[in-house]
Parts: sequence; structure tokens; C-alpha cells
Amino acid sequence: MTDWSARISWVVGLLVLIAFVYWLMRQGWKWRGSLQSGLPELAATPEGFADGEKLLTLTGRYHASTTAGQWLDRIVAHGLGTRSRVELTLTEQGLDVVRPGAADFFVPAAALREARLDKGIAGKVLPEGGLLIITWAHGDKLIDSGFRSDHSAEHPAWVEAIDQLTRTTEGTAR
Repeated sequence: MTDWSARISWVVGLLVLIAFVYWLMRQGWKWRGSLQSGLPELAATPEGFADGEKLLTLTGRYHASTTAGQWLDRIVAHGLGTRSRVELTLTEQGLDVVRPGAADFFVPAAALREARLDKGIAGKVLPEGGLLIITWAHGDKLIDSGFRSDHSAEHPAWVEAIDQLTRTTEGTAR
């Protein structure tokens, strides 16, 4: 015979434990966001951006943003920790990041630092060169943002274009 009351008690207890663990994870996410609350608001796409000549466009996935050089230190403030689809547009003015279902942001050309191919960023590990990592300055913090194109053969062109744009921007700043 089965003792249904004991079985139901164990199932309810397990469900309460799972709910408690998820609640703790959510609290940790919110705590990380409050620690990063000093991060300035993200820039919005400037007026007339769409009128400029597009150097490159990309559709794919936005995976995460982390403190530069710290691939596991995810930034969750201002929605930067939210994974989503992404449409990137690079022009002489900067990088426009459009994320359906998450906060869009703009990185001015002067804030771009470098681009590279890598294998991982917080929560996502792929074969070597599977991620496009763009490093940019926001306030006094350097940030790495990880993207994966629907067509990964596009990644090297992005690395070259961003490196060329940063060299041009550095040259005009001098």
C-alpha cells in the first residue's frame, strides 16, 4: 500500500525547496544590480543615426556584458545582463545595439576600445572564436559585451571594422 499523505508531503516539501532556491537566485540578481547601481544610464541612439552610412550590420544573439577582462563578472544593471536577440549597426558615429524585449543602447565611436573573437562570456561558452566581444567604455568602467552572429563568418569583419574605427577615432582625438 502507498501512504499518499507522506508522498504528497514530500512532493510539496520539494516544491517549496525549489521555489526557495529560485527566490534566492532572484535576490542575488537584484543584489548584484544594486551593487552596480553607480553605473551611468546607457546612451540612447542619437537623432539622425539612421541617416549615416552603415559600415556593418549584424543579426544574432546578445549574451551578456561583463567587466572588461573578467569574463564571469556579469553586469546586470540597466538590463545589460538580459540575453536577447540583437541587431547591431556600426557607423562612423558608433554602435547601435537594438534588443527586442530588452533595453536598447548606443555606444559612441569614441567609447569603443576594441573587438576580438573569444570563446566565452558569463553564462555562454562556445568553440574558440564563436563569440564577438566588443570592449567599450561607459563612465569610468570598461565593459565587454558578447554577441554571436547568425552567420559567424561575419565576426572577423566586425573585429577589423571596429579596430579601424577606434584607430580613426584615436587619430582625430589627438
